[in-house]
Amino acid sequence: MRALRAVHATAAALTTAGLAWTLWHGIAEPGTALAFGLLIAVGELARWAARPGVAAPVLAEPWGREAAPLGAAGALAYALLGESAGRPTTHGVLQTVAVVFAAALAGAVPHVARGCGPALDHLARRVLTTAFAAVCFQPLYNSGRLDQTVGQGPFYALFLVLLLVLTALCDAVLAALMLRARTGYRFGPLLRDELRALLGVGSAVCATGAVIALAVAAAGLWALPLFCVPLLLTQLSFRRYAAVRATYRQTIASLARATEIAGYTTPGHAHRVAALSLAVGRELGLSEPDLTVLEYAALMHDIGQLSLVDPVPEGATALLPAAEQRRIALLGGAVVRQTGVPAAVAVVVERQADPYREQPLPARIVRAVNAYDDLAGETAQGSLTALEQLRLGTARDYHPAVVESLARVVARGCVTGRTPG
Repeated sequence: MRALRAVHATAAALTTAGLAWTLWHGIAEPGTALAFGLLIAVGELARWAARPGVAAPVLAEPWGREAAPLGAAGALAYALLGESAGRPTTHGVLQTVAVVFAAALAGAVPHVARGCGPALDHLARRVLTTAFAAVCFQPLYNSGRLDQTVGQGPFYALFLVLLLVLTALCDAVLAALMLRARTGYRFGPLLRDELRALLGVGSAVCATGAVIALAVAAAGLWALPLFCVPLLLTQLSFRRYAAVRATYRQTIASLARATEIAGYTTPGHAHRVAALSLAVGRELGLSEPDLTVLEYAALMHDIGQLSLVDPVPEGATALLPAAEQRRIALLGGAVVRQTGVPAAVAVVVERQADPYREQPLPARIVRAVNAYDDLAGETAQGSLTALEQLRLGTARDYHPAVVESLARVVARGCVTGRTPG
């Protein structure tokens, strides 16, 4: 958490300096500052946010990496604004930080009132990313060095694109660093997922930011609504897509509860296995697509028990003979293939009872986590006993790296509430 505190402290220091400087010297080009402030505030108002009282999905939506893309594009455009309708601007770095922070905070007020306001990490990332872009651009432009070096032609646009790429990389590193500090997951896989997300949301934000800065420089503030509407419409469309995806996940989760309702498994077993499997998958560095497959497979891993005439006592398939475990897994895979989920999910369900050397990594994770939940019970002593039994089974049944990763996740106690003491 030391790195997270350092990031927050840096953002707080920059914000304080920006607000103090702006209050002392006054606002340069107040019309331009107000226009961009309104744009950023509208972007924050339109940000994606979970409804209060509704549990957030285990996996973040891809758009959730940048919940307010219009606000991010507006902030970047203001940081890279050198002219407005042909007249040079003089707002500088500190005023950029002050306007962006004030606008983002104003746009967050309705979300905070609903109980789903942006986290401190979101504001810190916005301030630091904008400050990075402004520091790289404003001094060069205001001193005239940028004009002497690249001029105002295509090389100027190329310079903006290059600067936006560097800014996006800075934001990805910040996001991965914050996630690493909060979750304890490995930095490399987190950074890889953030960089992969840049090809989607990040590229749209960077392109819109560059176009807005160039358009305002040539046509003035009237260019703002014209070039922001496409990104806003895209954001609203993606919110509908995210709602459909959330409904799809809820359907799978409801189907997974069929074994609980029928009395084949203990209440909450599928959701505990899914949450813990995802934590282990993160620990082992699985990509976002693989984590989605892992989540769906973990939710539906016991669906094959519905084909049994007599329920397994307490649904504990880990205690059954290997041949019976494999039969139930194959039955479950056949059921999963009828639901329309990706075939990779059915493969994981089918192979969860195979020897671990023959399994894909998601199947290894589901098998180990399922056995842990079957064996652990609700006490710390039961958790220790379950982990010990899994370690004894690493010769054939459970992959050693998966078991050790599971032990680290359980020791943190942030998923199931069970700790080894």
